[in-house]
Amino acid sequence: MSEFKSLRIAGVIRESITDGPGIRFVLFLQGCPHGCKGCHNPETHDFNGGYVIDGEKVLAEIRSNPLIYGVTLSGGEPVCQADGLVPLAEAVKDMGLDLGMYTGYTFEELEGLRGRDVSLDRLIKLLDFIVDGPYVEAERDLTLQFRGSRNQRFITLKDGRRTDI
Repeated sequence: MSEFKSLRIAGVIRESITDGPGIRFVLFLQGCPHGCKGCHNPETHDFNGGYVIDGEKVLAEIRSNPLIYGVTLSGGEPVCQADGLVPLAEAVKDMGLDLGMYTGYTFEELEGLRGRDVSLDRLIKLLDFIVDGPYVEAERDLTLQFRGSRNQRFITLKDGRRTDI
């Protein structure tokens, strides 16, 4: 397991049923390059906002709730902190928990970045699902499960490969 690193976060939700399957601990990372119009977390865009926390402290919060089915990485843009997230993600998976991530990048864009970023590749290999793509206000649809706009996809993964196709 890798050494824990500091993360810049906007906050957490300790129990959510809207950010992936089951009861989930949601970590909102701080900093996002996308600037999606109508984003429901615009306060997470500033890379200097939020606060810094040690990944081990986040893990202690996760461990404190035996009802949690999984952890969701949201934002902001989690991809921007892949290096710091890998040790936390490894520990989450070692606990037997499901791991998901929301990203403004499409899965295809992430595939292109993976070869150039070892941490991103490691993080994606640990994920059980990704909700991909930018939020598009014109495609907002409140009837979609775990997504905000019709262009976004819920993609299931195994060892970093899609299993939903």
